[in-house]
Amino acid sequence: MPPAFFVFLPLFALFLELLYRETDGNAFFVVEVVRALGAEVVSSGDLIQRFEAVWTDAAYATHLSASDKLYRVKDQAFAFIRERIRTATPTTEFEVQQRMVEWFTAEGLTSNDPPNVSAQENAGNPHYNPTREKSRAINPGELVLIDLWAKLPDPGAIFADIAWVGFTGETVPSRFAAAFAAARAGRDAAIELVESATRGGRELRGFEVDRACRAVLERAGYGAQFIHRTGHSLGRHVHGDGVHMDDYETHDDRRLIPGTGFTIEPGVYTDQFGVRTEINMFVSEREARVSGPRQEAILSLS
Repeated sequence: MPPAFFVFLPLFALFLELLYRETDGNAFFVVEVVRALGAEVVSSGDLIQRFEAVWTDAAYATHLSASDKLYRVKDQAFAFIRERIRTATPTTEFEVQQRMVEWFTAEGLTSNDPPNVSAQENAGNPHYNPTREKSRAINPGELVLIDLWAKLPDPGAIFADIAWVGFTGETVPSRFAAAFAAARAGRDAAIELVESATRGGRELRGFEVDRACRAVLERAGYGAQFIHRTGHSLGRHVHGDGVHMDDYETHDDRRLIPGTGFTIEPGVYTDQFGVRTEINMFVSEREARVSGPRQEAILSLS
């Protein structure tokens, strides 16, 4: 490449920045100016991923450690709820959440927000999170959804993020089981697509994973009740800077590139209840791996 290129490129970048400022942030105008100069404008999303979203081996190890710890906290939370139900001891979403925060500390985990504990109709709102002022009792015969995310406090540590569902009774009602089965099937379809594409060295983009998952829920009659993207990038922040599994909130056409990780988390949400199953995946050159166990059925907490 001629030396003049390395002088021209930063000057051109400065010109674009000044143009962007002078047009009050009109990115569309800037793009049209560049096109008028005869240049082809392409997305820098995949390039940015390589700098912002790729995990080192050490970072991947922190993710696996955080994942193991989250599964232990999940087990403790469900055991706590089960004991309260068996002994008819009142408990609330907020109380369980605060116990989980204590277990995070004991496990050496850190997080930007407390975990989500939502019972029955509150689980039908994927954005719900209990607070001291807004929380309900967890009663017998109800669904309980827990969603927990955290990382190690080490520099460069990567988040893990999982969600599981329990039922505070002996036999899970068929309408809850059917909704969870659809979410599980969508999850597994997305996982299989990522695994097969990675094994075959085939290019795969985020929106394709969302479509594969969403199609399963639509065929099962739950398409209108799946009201968020299939998954998000994981990184030093719980919502990372890499590709999202999304053709719902946005159309993410970035590629799944080696060294990146993300969630797969389909759900079914109604006014009466909600279910979600969430796992984490990591993509290497020829292998895609799920970080921990997959939930196969709603847990009985009786």
